[in-house]
Amino acid sequence: MPVVDVVIIGGGHNGLTCAAYLGMAGLSVRVVERRNIVGGAAVTEEFHPGFRNSTAAYTVSLLQPKIIRELELHRHGLQIVERRAQNFLPVPDGRYLLTGEARSEREIAKFSRNDAARYGEFRNEIDRVADFLRALMLQAPPNLRPRNLRRRLPELAKFASLGGKLWRLGRKSRAALFNLFTKSAGDYLDGWFESDPIKAVLGFDSIVGNFASPYTPGSAYVLLHHALGEVNGKKGVWGHAIGGMGAITQAMAKAAGAHGVRIDTGAEVREIIVERDRAAGVVLADGTAIEARAVVANVNPKYLFERLVPDDAVPAFVSKHMSELKCGSGTFRMNVALSRLPSFSCLPGDATGDHHTAGIIIGPSLGYMDRAYRDCAAQGWSKAPVIEMLIPSTLDPTLAPQGVHVASLFCQHVAPQLPAGLSWETQREKVADLMLDTIEPYAPGFRASVLGRQIFSPADLENVFGLTGGDIFHGALTPDQLFWARPMRGYADYRMPLAGLYLCGAGAHPGGGVTGAPGHNAAIAVIDDLRAAVA
Repeated sequence: MPVVDVVIIGGGHNGLTCAAYLGMAGLSVRVVERRNIVGGAAVTEEFHPGFRNSTAAYTVSLLQPKIIRELELHRHGLQIVERRAQNFLPVPDGRYLLTGEARSEREIAKFSRNDAARYGEFRNEIDRVADFLRALMLQAPPNLRPRNLRRRLPELAKFASLGGKLWRLGRKSRAALFNLFTKSAGDYLDGWFESDPIKAVLGFDSIVGNFASPYTPGSAYVLLHHALGEVNGKKGVWGHAIGGMGAITQAMAKAAGAHGVRIDTGAEVREIIVERDRAAGVVLADGTAIEARAVVANVNPKYLFERLVPDDAVPAFVSKHMSELKCGSGTFRMNVALSRLPSFSCLPGDATGDHHTAGIIIGPSLGYMDRAYRDCAAQGWSKAPVIEMLIPSTLDPTLAPQGVHVASLFCQHVAPQLPAGLSWETQREKVADLMLDTIEPYAPGFRASVLGRQIFSPADLENVFGLTGGDIFHGALTPDQLFWARPMRGYADYRMPLAGLYLCGAGAHPGGGVTGAPGHNAAIAVIDDLRAAVA
């Protein structure tokens, strides 16, 4: 059997990040990716003749600056540009809210002077808490159940360090942190603001990839999670990678390759080899066996333990816990080729405006978003869905021919499993039509401008990208599945309940989004263990 130090299952952005760091440490690394393209859900593909787009993941902010710097991603071709405005919310009464640097307060004042006056204080509170959490993203959480004496003291030291950081955060910010981890986004925002548009713009982040209402307890954390990023040194800003999200993973693959990492595509893993109670390699679908000192998985932990780890390799309580992980983002993803930019009733014109470069939110209030979730829970999809549309070709001319455009539609809510015997195979086109019809009243003529479309129902997201239940986060970002409980208490340090097996995907701390953080952190654990084994 081919022997390497580490074999990594899955060539998504976290697997590539992990591989690059392991290669930089001098280890021999082999990445095996099921699809015929590297990048996982962060890829750029042609979906209509002449039109390319970020196929699944579609915008960038959460990618860690340390990883960009240390992997030299800019040298390997990565370029990130900022949106000219952050968010654009058309309102049914003909008005709109357009947020961004040097414009948010002025825009909010169109709806409420009180809200405009409070917005700066709100941002300061979010930023203080976000700064605290940013410092925790690139390190393993303390384990509540250290598994051996060698790790007990380091875990106690982590607890002490965390306590010190919480104390220094200050009373007011500690209270805000508690509220953001326990409250619903709706309750949190209702305590700050009185007008619907600003609450809708902010509250949308609480349901991105979250199969929940903005009034579901714990959804305030998902809002906060999306505030943890930055672009080109500007905190809380979102942007686009020139060439699409695939430009990120292509740069990562080049960085890994520069350090000797081998990447195989079209290489699906059938099972993990277990010898003497430890992971010792993988067997591919074609029967090829790859022996390794360590196995790192960049897949959903539910998939890992239900499909790849042999049934008798871990205790029954571990298998039970992993099988019961909450997965399912409620996400319906579309890419569309457009003959022209949309002209919005509230801001007419199809010449490129700042609002065309923003995240365009169709969902005018928290009440609307709450009804969308309740409709979905009752019938399988929202009758009036929430949609974020991005038009990256307004900032990146490489994606579409001159004069035409591509748009990403991120749609909520749809159920991962449909009721009453319905299947996504038979309902996907119907729901795709609904998404376009939902945009039409805000941008008349939008549907007629669609030249081609690509559709990913939750079932498609699972089948194509391996996202169990269509879950873009590899597991819900709920309080019981965060930090030292992600993916399981006692195993939050990327070391799984099978010796030699590690988790480097979004199912580990700090969770979902194109961050690279789980891959970075898992690499540290692997390097530490392999060096200790030969010391």
